Amino acid sequence: MAVTAAEAGFDLTLSDEQELAQRAARDFASEKVLPLAAEIDEQGKIPPALLAEMGALGFMGAYVPERYGGSGLDTVSYILIVEEINRACASTGVVLSSHLSLAIEPILEYGTVAQKEHFLPAMARGERIGCFALSEPASGSDAAAMRTSARRDGDSWVLNGTKNFITNGSLSDVAVVFAQTDPAKRHKGIAAFIVEKGTAGFSVGKLEKKLGIRGSDTAQLIFADCRVPAANLLGEVGDGFKIALSTLDGGRISIAAQAVGIARACLEDSLGYAKEREAFGKKIAEFQAIQWMLADMATEIDAARLLTWRAASLKDAGQDHILAAAEAKLFASDVAVKAARDCVQIFGGYGYLKDFPAERHYRDAKITEIYEGTSEIMKLVIAEEILKE
Repeated sequence: MAVTAAEAGFDLTLSDEQELAQRAARDFASEKVLPLAAEIDEQGKIPPALLAEMGALGFMGAYVPERYGGSGLDTVSYILIVEEINRACASTGVVLSSHLSLAIEPILEYGTVAQKEHFLPAMARGERIGCFALSEPASGSDAAAMRTSARRDGDSWVLNGTKNFITNGSLSDVAVVFAQTDPAKRHKGIAAFIVEKGTAGFSVGKLEKKLGIRGSDTAQLIFADCRVPAANLLGEVGDGFKIALSTLDGGRISIAAQAVGIARACLEDSLGYAKEREAFGKKIAEFQAIQWMLADMATEIDAARLLTWRAASLKDAGQDHILAAAEAKLFASDVAVKAARDCVQIFGGYGYLKDFPAERHYRDAKITEIYEGTSEIMKLVIAEEILKE
């Protein structure tokens, strides 16, 4: 009999299909990703063959309908995959989630049939990687203040401006780009465009050197009289801000799943080390101080996972998931940062060395409190939603 949580509004029991997706991702992550995680972090890049295999396994198009070349899974299956990949390597995990939840998602939800048929099959197979270009040097959380402009000229739109902190920026073949068509209208004047690599006037600028998730590229994108076909307008003129916010609501569930994966890595690595490391004549796992840290990790990770599953379930049901996604991201990111801190503490001096995974987890965890909406923005979203009631 299924165990349900009526008040939370979702079923805690995974379906056979969801368990299969989880198992496939766990096996792949353990066998192929985890052995390369330290090297990916050190070298600052992910082997193309690894991404190609993720595409072949159907992960890169997890919830894309089969008619567009995807696996046709639900959102819960997707976030199970995201957790498993991030447990092994957060850099590899964010390439997956940015590609699917930020680039594919808006095309899937707002694109025309022609746009879907043209872009989605290759993206779902991982043959073309996508990115989401919203942030700018002078506008992050205040997206409505963007300065990148779009001007209609015949059968094209001409884009000018710079986008900042773009995950998959240099790796991507397809970018979902937001630009202002009428500054006087602020957020009501923003439009979204699908811009392909190789388009004249579209180039990659500075590659950022980061604290964590070093294996994923974060780049500036530069548009200098970049002519985009009018057929590549996503939705209607003025829909851009709505498209961006809607996409981020779903993307926050992915980041919550990433945070759960990182936190789980911290717990599992801490458990392994605590059972082996000896001090004062016994395993450090026998000390209450260590046990309490492990107990907190385990409890908080379970809570974060359930919040994430609830948000994903609401999205699958077509229900409003803005509040649930914000709560999941806020809580899970905090859990990841705390778990990473305690992981380093449990490892002691070794936790400060690059020879051990604790320091990588510590660096990787922090970004979950920043991108796709900072923790402070999540609190504003949550407050706004609950004050509506």
